Amino acid sequence: MIIERARIKSNCEVAHNIWEMHYEAPNIADSYLGAGQFINILALDDWSHPLRRPMSIASAEDGCISIIYKIFGDVTKILASQKEGETVELMGPLGNTFSNWDNGTYPVLIGGGVGLAPILNLKKECAAKKVDHTMIIGAKSGNEHFIEHEPEENIYLTTDDGTIGDEGTVMEPLKRIIIENKNTYLFACGPEPMLHAVREFALKNNIPAQLSVESYMGCGFGLCQGCVIQRHNYEIRDDSYHQKYSLICLDGPVYEAGDISFG
Repeated sequence: MIIERARIKSNCEVAHNIWEMHYEAPNIADSYLGAGQFINILALDDWSHPLRRPMSIASAEDGCISIIYKIFGDVTKILASQKEGETVELMGPLGNTFSNWDNGTYPVLIGGGVGLAPILNLKKECAAKKVDHTMIIGAKSGNEHFIEHEPEENIYLTTDDGTIGDEGTVMEPLKRIIIENKNTYLFACGPEPMLHAVREFALKNNIPAQLSVESYMGCGFGLCQGCVIQRHNYEIRDDSYHQKYSLICLDGPVYEAGDISFG
């Protein structure tokens, strides 16, 4: 874990209310292990917003890292107001990574909302190792997408309102893809309802799946105990806290689907 004062290289809106920011953070970039890891950002150097905010790493190369975020509160509004050349304190890289995507299976990469950041990152890793794969990205409406719907390239977009790609959720193209491809392995990141649906689908159909879980975090290194998720283990006693719950910042954010429960 590294705390680094990073210079903002670029910060721009790439789709409706969706922003991408690049930082010059050579120390964090050099320690980066792979898709799934995240950073904790101290948006302001004052006591008005003392807690850091976790953001998945969307890319890490040439001494730079990037994030993709959506404006939905005070801190993300602050991030959107920051300019090229300003500096921000970052802590990272934190968390574990997606694994086994290059072990001979067929990866299906699934992202929803701003959960697409580690999925886009994993797609780059698959492409770099020439691993055949499919990617599905979901959003509420077409104006939230900034990549193209290209089924011929195994890139599928979905929208709740049907304005781009498949109408509905990521589950519809996913059901088709597992029929068309053997030995699939699912990798997903997004809002909890999407992860819950992917988890239930994977377990029901006996398909291996890894989920990158999003959570609010006060510290990012296990001190505050704020980012708990229930382990899927029916053999433990109710009062065994550390066996019943997992800390996403330390044990995750990537979990095998069968290892956790969304309640």
